Amino acid sequence: MELLGTGLALLGVALAVGLSGIGSSIGVSRAGQAAAGVTAEDPDKLMKCLILQLLPATQGIYGFIVGFLGLIKLNAFGGFILSTTGAYISIGGGIGMLAACLPIAIAGLFSAIQQGNVAVSAIGLVSKRPEESTKGMLMTAMVETYALLGFLVSFLAVFIPKWM
Repeated sequence: MELLGTGLALLGVALAVGLSGIGSSIGVSRAGQAAAGVTAEDPDKLMKCLILQLLPATQGIYGFIVGFLGLIKLNAFGGFILSTTGAYISIGGGIGMLAACLPIAIAGLFSAIQQGNVAVSAIGLVSKRPEESTKGMLMTAMVETYALLGFLVSFLAVFIPKWM
């Protein structure tokens, strides 16, 4: 039972990193496939396509930051990582960390996939009208808003409360 809180906290960290990373890899992969097709036809469009391909990667970065900072907080307050005293996180603290990590885990997963879909369409726009690439970037970046909201909620929830 004494490991349950620590396990729940680590589950939250793993979900933040894992789910947002999965979403980013799917989004980047889809956009990369479209970019490869456009670049095969016109190599001069590589940079415009590459920028669009990279946009869904940010969710994975947000999840990594939340996970990393969560581990730092767990170590600072619970001492479970480097402790030789056997200190553990309470069950309430573990539930709190799990809940704090869920916004970026969920928002990161779904927004990265959808951002990848928009990036694929924007890459199609670049293939036909390269001068319109800025419009494609703006459309793709709009989806980023929801990842940023999830990141901010998780970031604040990891650090502000004293639930540990």
